[in-house]
Parts: sequence; C-alpha cells; structure tokens
Amino acid sequence: MPEDLPPLMTEPENGVPFVIDTDRGLARCADALSMGEGPVAIDAERASGFRYGQRAFLVQLKREGSGLWLIDPEAFSTLAPLQDALGEAEWILHAAGQDLPCLAEVGLSPHALFDTELAARLAGLPRVGLGAVVEGRLGVRLAKEHSAADWSRRPLPEDWLRYAALDVDLLIPLRNNLEALLREDGKLEWARAEFEHLRVTPTTGAPLDARWRKTSKLSRLKSPRKLAILRELWMTRELFAQSKDVAPGHVLPDSALVAAAEASPRTVPQLLSVDGFHGRAAKRQAPRWLHAIQTGAKTQELPEMRLPASGPPAPRLWRDRNPLAFRQYRTARQWIADRAEALNMMPEVLLTPAVLKAVCWEPPEKIDLNTVSEALRNQGARAWQIEQCAAVLTVALLDPDPLESL
Repeated sequence: MPEDLPPLMTEPENGVPFVIDTDRGLARCADALSMGEGPVAIDAERASGFRYGQRAFLVQLKREGSGLWLIDPEAFSTLAPLQDALGEAEWILHAAGQDLPCLAEVGLSPHALFDTELAARLAGLPRVGLGAVVEGRLGVRLAKEHSAADWSRRPLPEDWLRYAALDVDLLIPLRNNLEALLREDGKLEWARAEFEHLRVTPTTGAPLDARWRKTSKLSRLKSPRKLAILRELWMTRELFAQSKDVAPGHVLPDSALVAAAEASPRTVPQLLSVDGFHGRAAKRQAPRWLHAIQTGAKTQELPEMRLPASGPPAPRLWRDRNPLAFRQYRTARQWIADRAEALNMMPEVLLTPAVLKAVCWEPPEKIDLNTVSEALRNQGARAWQIEQCAAVLTVALLDPDPLESL
C-alpha cells in the first residue's frame, strides 16, 4: 500500500453484530438504544436494482452507550419499537434523502436530523461521498465494494454485513467533525435550517402516469399512438414486476419496450423477433405483452407528444422569447456563482437553479429588496439563502449586463 494513503478500516470498532430478526432481539435492541446517549447513526440498504420499489432490506444503527445493531426489517411488520426507544434523539444519516422514505415505510422518522453529506456540501468539501468525507475529515478509508449488492439476499454474507456496519460506525465522530467545521465557517445555522427542511419536506414519488415518460430512448417514438402503446407496455411491466417483487428492468429492459412500441407486432413470432424479447420467459409472457400492445393501439386516450411545461422554459430559449429575462438570468447566475465561491460552496447549494430560474422568468412587478426576498421565499428558499442572495439578485434584475456581453 502506498505510504501516503490513510489506513483502510476493515472492521467495526467492536466487530460485526448478528442480524436481528426476532421480536425478542428487536426488544433487546430497543432497550439498548433507549439507554444510550446522544445522537444515533442510521443507515439503510436497499435492493432497488433487484427487487421492486425502494424498501429497506437492512437497517443499521449505532449510539453511544448502546452499541451497533443490524436489523432485518423484512422480519417485522414495523420497527416502531425503535422509534419509541430513540425518542427525540437526533438522527445522523449520510444523504438522508435516499434513506428517509424507506425508513418511514418501516415506522422510523426522525425528530431531528444531521445529514453528513449535506453538511459536507455546505462546508464546500470537494467530494461528498461517505468514503471521501471520512477519509478527508477522519483520516481513514472505508471499503465501499458492496454498495450495489442485492441486499434482499438471505442470509447476507459476512463481508456485506461488515461493509454495512462500517457505514454507521464512524458517523458520530464524522458528525461532530463537520459540525465544528461548519461552526468555524459561520454556517452551522444554515446547515440546521437545511437539515430541518429536508426532515419535514415530503418525499413523494412521481405518479405512474408521469414515470413512464422517463423510459430510456422514448424520443425514438414519433407519434401519439406509439406513445400510447409504450405507456400500456410500461404499465403492464410495472404491475407484473410488483406482483413478482422484482425490479422492472429485470422483467424487460426499457429498450425492449420502446422497440416493441415502435414495431407494434401483432403475433407472437413477430413479438419474439423484437430486440429484447428472447428466451423462454419472453415466450411464456408473450400474450401479456401482445395484449398491452393491442390495448395501446386501440385506446382513445392518446398521450401528448410533449407534456406542458410546469415551469419556465429552458434558459437557452429565453434569448429570443424574453431577452430581458435572459439578460437578468445570465447576470444573476454569474453573480450568485461569485457569491457561492466567496462562501466556499457550490452555487446550487447557495440557491437551487430551479428557484433562480423561476424568479428571473417571472420577477416581481416592482423590483426591490423586499419583493425579491418575498419571491425567493415563495419559491421555497430558506431564510439564510434569502439573506445571502436577495440583494445580489435584486441588483441583477434591476441592472442586468447588456446582451452583447453575455
């Protein structure tokens, strides 16, 4: 190993615990957590590339005075006993937005939150993955080789459990390290506001009727009828995958759905000649896919080729449609970027691009600091973001750079 690399952490401080999968074990874990002190480090492992949905297949917890625990949520109808045991303890997660929905599904929701990834972004760290942040701030390396594993597998291999335990083993000291860094930079209150916003903001997924439009290579379909066929194929695949508890891509890849919609086969042999529809499984399920194609071909509810825009058009179109808004946006974007650089953070952390575009496309009728602040607030900007950005944005809206300089 090169001498300049930090040491590799291969084992949790107190070893890898057994996985809890009995009511008695869960009660013992809850008792231990209730007796602990301070925040609790939490993580969850999913199997979204293998199973349907985003549910948790392993939950890891660590708290000072309580030890490290691995829980199999599939063995329980709810993990509510852990919720009761933790009370109002702060939760520490890395990239909490990924895990909070699946934890909520098993009865776990935080009363307070510290997100180490979000803290790293606010602190301006160059890399914010857990391994990179632990290495940069704590001086040790974490092995990350099982992040895309099939966590629904039972029993889970010992090396996978070791990886999962390591994901929470250092979260408490990492949290304390990042808190000190944020306090030193004068950003701790900003971070607390972001954590609370993340904690209370609902994480609802897109409805099925919108998700099918994210099918890869959908742009190859050039008519509403072909889109209608794709929609029926996608919905059929979704329901079938849900019934079998497998990832939809394991049933049929997106490319096969698009190819079938494009070819619109009428018979089983024609369907089986379409790319992606090969093998025994495709032949066995062929009537299902043909029925979907026929339904899509006959439906009277044809989808629009393009969905109506739900927000401002793409900024590249502004120059011709609204030259003033184009000037205001380009000026504001550069000045916000300059302000973010001075604060040692990425511009999208200081102010999300969606908020910036919305305010520039439809600025207040009367532009001053108060009205711009209110416009930012209406778009969801937090108080600290308004404090840092409102004056900059007001000047950019009032005095944008000339078109020839952009």
